[in-house]
Amino acid sequence: MGDVVNLRQFKKTKARSEKENHAEQSRISHGRTKAEKSLTTALNDKAEKSLNQGKLEKSQKNPE
Repeated sequence: MGDVVNLRQFKKTKARSEKENHAEQSRISHGRTKAEKSLTTALNDKAEKSLNQGKLEKSQKNPE
Protein backbone atom coordinates (compact mmCIF):
# COMPACT_ATOMS: atom_id res chain seq x y z
CA MET A 1 0.00 0.00 0.00
CA GLY A 2 1.02 3.56 -0.59
CA ASP A 3 1.79 6.11 2.04
CA VAL A 4 -0.97 8.31 3.39
CA VAL A 5 -0.50 11.86 2.16
CA ASN A 6 -2.17 14.93 3.60
CA LEU A 7 -3.38 16.81 0.52
CA ARG A 8 -3.41 20.18 2.29
CA GLN A 9 0.26 19.84 3.20
CA PHE A 10 1.08 18.54 -0.28
CA LYS A 11 -0.60 21.54 -1.92
CA LYS A 12 1.20 23.97 0.39
CA THR A 13 4.56 22.32 -0.30
CA LYS A 14 3.94 22.43 -4.03
CA ALA A 15 2.90 26.10 -3.88
CA ARG A 16 6.05 26.98 -1.91
CA SER A 17 8.19 25.17 -4.45
CA GLU A 18 6.58 26.99 -7.39
CA LYS A 19 6.89 30.32 -5.59
CA GLU A 20 10.59 29.67 -4.96
CA ASN A 21 11.15 28.80 -8.62
CA HIS A 22 9.46 32.05 -9.68
CA ALA A 23 11.56 34.02 -7.19
CA GLU A 24 14.73 32.40 -8.56
CA GLN A 25 13.82 33.48 -12.09
CA SER A 26 13.10 37.02 -10.88
CA ARG A 27 16.45 37.20 -9.07
CA ILE A 28 18.23 36.13 -12.23
CA SER A 29 16.50 38.63 -14.49
CA HIS A 30 16.24 41.64 -12.16
CA GLY A 31 18.98 41.15 -9.60
CA ARG A 32 21.92 42.53 -11.53
CA THR A 33 24.24 45.24 -10.27
CA LYS A 34 24.59 48.58 -12.00
CA ALA A 35 28.07 47.60 -13.20
CA GLU A 36 26.73 44.42 -14.83
CA LYS A 37 23.94 46.36 -16.53
CA SER A 38 26.34 48.99 -17.88
CA LEU A 39 28.76 46.29 -19.07
CA THR A 40 25.97 44.53 -20.97
CA THR A 41 24.87 47.82 -22.52
CA ALA A 42 28.42 48.65 -23.57
CA LEU A 43 28.93 45.20 -25.13
CA ASN A 44 25.64 45.48 -27.02
CA ASP A 45 26.54 48.95 -28.31
CA LYS A 46 29.98 47.73 -29.43
CA ALA A 47 28.46 44.74 -31.25
CA GLU A 48 25.89 46.96 -32.97
CA LYS A 49 28.56 49.45 -34.02
CA SER A 50 30.74 46.64 -35.39
CA LEU A 51 27.79 45.25 -37.32
CA ASN A 52 26.90 48.66 -38.77
CA GLN A 53 30.48 49.23 -39.95
CA GLY A 54 30.18 46.34 -42.37
CA LYS A 55 26.95 47.54 -43.95
CA LEU A 56 27.02 48.72 -47.52
CA GLU A 57 25.15 51.88 -48.25
CA LYS A 58 22.88 51.85 -51.26
CA SER A 59 23.40 54.78 -53.55
CA GLN A 60 20.20 56.67 -54.15
CA LYS A 61 20.09 57.72 -57.79
CA ASN A 62 17.72 60.42 -58.85
CA PRO A 63 15.14 58.96 -61.27
CA GLU A 64 14.95 62.32 -63.04
